[in-house]
Amino acid sequence: MIRIILAVLLWAGAANAVALTEADRADVTRIEAYLNSFQTWKSRFLQISHDGATAEGTAWLSRPGKLRFEYDPPNPLLLIVGYGVGFFVDTKLGQVNNFPVLSSPLSILLAEKVQFSGNVMVEGIERQPGQIQITLTRAKAPEDGSITLVFADKPLALRSWTVTDAQRNETRVSLFKTEFGGAFDNKLFTYTPQGGVAPSR
Repeated sequence: MIRIILAVLLWAGAANAVALTEADRADVTRIEAYLNSFQTWKSRFLQISHDGATAEGTAWLSRPGKLRFEYDPPNPLLLIVGYGVGFFVDTKLGQVNNFPVLSSPLSILLAEKVQFSGNVMVEGIERQPGQIQITLTRAKAPEDGSITLVFADKPLALRSWTVTDAQRNETRVSLFKTEFGGAFDNKLFTYTPQGGVAPSR
C-alpha cells in the first residue's frame, strides 16, 4: 500500500507549457493570492485511487513545507512531510519510506510563497460554471508529471487536486470540512527513527 501512495507522489509524465491569455493570467493571479491568504489549514479528505480504491482521513498543512495525512482506521498509513523530507509510515508493520519533498507535486502548495511562475509551470487552465482548475508542473523537471488543482469559483475555494502518473493513472484527493488558520504543534510534522511520529489526538 505504501508503494502505491509513494508512486502517486513520485509520479512521472510529460508536461507542456501553454501560452496564457490575459484572462488566464488574471485567474493565475487570483489563485496565487487566494492560496497565499492562509498559511495553515486542517481538512477531512477523501482519496480515490486510479483503481477505484477509496480512503478517508484528516490532513493538516502548515506553510512553508509541512503536511500530515492521517488515514482513518483500520488503514494504518500516515504521511508526514516536514523539513525537506517526506515519510510514509505503516504504523502496523513498522515500515517507513522517505522521499525528498521537492520531488512531490504537493511541494507546489507547500512553498513559503505560492507562485505559478519561475520553478512552476502552468500546463493548462480550464473553466466550468462555478469551477476553475489549473494544471501545474515543476519547470525544472517537467518529466516528473503534473498536478491539477480544482477550485470552486466566486468565491475561490480549493476543493480537490488530481495527480496523474506516467501511465495516465489518476489519484484524486477531495477536501471537505476545511478549517483555515490556527497554529499546529510542529510535532505533527516530525518523524524520527527513535521517536516515531506524534499522535494527532
